[in-house]
Amino acid sequence: MRVRIVGAGPAGLQLAILLKKADSAHEVEVVERNAPDATFGWGVVFSEETLGALRDADPETHLQITDTFARWPTVDIRYRGRLLRSRGHAFSAIARRRLLEILQSRARELGVGLRFHAEIEDVAVLAADADLVVGADGVNSLVRRTYGEPLGAHVGPQGCKFAWFGADLVLDAFTFIFKQTDAGLVQVHAYPFDERTSTWIVECPEGTWRRLGFDTMDETESLAACEALFADELAGHRLLTNRSLWTSFMLVRCDSWHHGNVVLLGDAAHTAHFSIGSGTKLAMEDAIALSQAFVRHPGEIERALVDYELERQPVVERFQQAAGESAAYFTRVERYAHMEPMPFAFNLLTRSGRVTHANLAQRDPQFVRVLDAWFHAAGESRPGAVAPPPMFAPWRAGAVELRNRVVRAAAEPERLGELARSGAGLVLAGPVAVTVEGRIAPDTPTLHDDESATAWAERVDEVHAGGAHAAVLLGHAGRRGSTHSRALAADVPLRDGGWPLVAPSPIAYGPRMPAPRALEAGDMAALGDAFAAAARRAAGAGFDVLELDMGHGYLLASFLSPASNRRGDAYGGDLAGRMRFPLEVLEAVRRAWPEDRLLAVRLGVMDGTRRGLQLREGIAIARELAAHGCGLVHVAAGQTVPEAAQADYRRGFLTPLADRVRAEARVPTLVGGYLTTPDEANTILGAGRADLCLLEVPESDLERQVLAAPPEPVAAVALA
Repeated sequence: MRVRIVGAGPAGLQLAILLKKADSAHEVEVVERNAPDATFGWGVVFSEETLGALRDADPETHLQITDTFARWPTVDIRYRGRLLRSRGHAFSAIARRRLLEILQSRARELGVGLRFHAEIEDVAVLAADADLVVGADGVNSLVRRTYGEPLGAHVGPQGCKFAWFGADLVLDAFTFIFKQTDAGLVQVHAYPFDERTSTWIVECPEGTWRRLGFDTMDETESLAACEALFADELAGHRLLTNRSLWTSFMLVRCDSWHHGNVVLLGDAAHTAHFSIGSGTKLAMEDAIALSQAFVRHPGEIERALVDYELERQPVVERFQQAAGESAAYFTRVERYAHMEPMPFAFNLLTRSGRVTHANLAQRDPQFVRVLDAWFHAAGESRPGAVAPPPMFAPWRAGAVELRNRVVRAAAEPERLGELARSGAGLVLAGPVAVTVEGRIAPDTPTLHDDESATAWAERVDEVHAGGAHAAVLLGHAGRRGSTHSRALAADVPLRDGGWPLVAPSPIAYGPRMPAPRALEAGDMAALGDAFAAAARRAAGAGFDVLELDMGHGYLLASFLSPASNRRGDAYGGDLAGRMRFPLEVLEAVRRAWPEDRLLAVRLGVMDGTRRGLQLREGIAIARELAAHGCGLVHVAAGQTVPEAAQADYRRGFLTPLADRVRAEARVPTLVGGYLTTPDEANTILGAGRADLCLLEVPESDLERQVLAAPPEPVAAVALA
């Protein structure tokens, strides 16, 4: 097979080595526009997983690389003048220039052709003269640009502005530094990679970058400014440059990684933000996977390339998702600067979702012990203290004190007592309609009269007897009402026995749903009274917490979204107008609800559509709700319209939204989103992303086995 590899970075060289090693008859040539020793950047970080794959693929290269490694097990976090150290992490790094030397030497040893200072004028000409062309030419790939349309290539900036320096300071840990300036927060990602040098990446949001004047500085001026900014941390050492220009990280995604006999590898096909240190890792894993695909399918280029994509694309997509979370964290990290050092450090360590409370407890049990004790002691640290994990810490809001941070919810009133006995701190009933016409379906419970309140009182007593507090989700279905039971299907309108629907505007929820009637001023006043009356009944029934429903496209939520509120009066238009009626209802409920009990709101903070409610608006609404007496925001998203192209309902999808609402609106949050394990709850709570977690505990086969009636005892058999 005649192979031409464009780009002599680690991925291209690694692939050349493995293809030649698999079959010495392959004619493999690597073409590179730069000199053999030209490299931009400093150290390269490897994971243990990548090293294991490299060892299996080519032990000789693995041995040479690992012999020169810098290794360290710690992460240092410098924040608010403190140093917090987490141990038990496995990091390995090598100078990028040394890595290229090793790979070039191994490639020559195997007979790979290496051609440097060579410009490719036309990739199509190269492809016509080869069996396989590999684009391993990095983020600015000529190969990808040549076939951008059939590959479905998407390239755009991600994260903060950054400059990639070296430092003659040898660190002993992967180090994060957060420096507060008058212009904003600036952070450093730094790590050692040989016995003399460390990588030192300076990063900040574009606004901070401009206010500090970096946008007008040349490389020398920028280096001097960064040295001065981090003089205490450098302790007399110097920063080093290697084309260390301020730039933006470019996120690369491709729908397909091959076209004809042309295939992409590493950064040419995809990038993952440097804050999780995975670019070279992913590229070299690509090389291993592509070479193995040709071993499995010798001489079948199309089958091998499809096999390669099927294996690697899901892996890369997961890493890109984690890297995206990490990049987004650093763009808004200043919003967490009010946090105390322990939760700030844990929030940082768990930012990408790859580290959790449970696996950090395995890596660094002492860090987690201190975190748990700090959490239970409400921010105090006591030497040697031990405590249960965060989900079991009590939570207080005014006179309401929950025994733990776990919330369980049920639409069926008869299940509430059972959930209280399961150990939850708060049991949420609902949704419960304020009027008969406000029901979602005929089986939706209500609090519309005294008789219904009496029935609820019995259920609340069961919850209290189980040791939990009781909450009720109070709302009105609006244009999503008059449907069949959710046990059968969602949003299927009743053919018989239905009732008229109301909404801010006469827009049907979906194509099968009837159009609602637009509310008039008198209707809204009556509904405000109905909410207040239901709140008084809920208080009389003994509920400890009232949660007002402004989510999932129901009546109050439909006022907030421009997708469902097209009014031209004072209750529509801009965000202030769209908030007017929900805030009026909140005020009416607050006046009716006892002051010593918690008033919460389930809030849809975004629609997931381009023209619907956006997250920044949702955060502004949460801030306004808190100013009007809301003590807890239950974060929800989506369902304002049936089809939400930008909504992502994956497991844990609400956690980043709750994190932002809590950090930016400074209001306590409750979060769900298909959370099913204690580890998920402990990670969210310990990192300060939410104050309470709604767990949806799945039924377990093991529980059924434990609870099953024991078999009849078997009579003893006498032995002769």
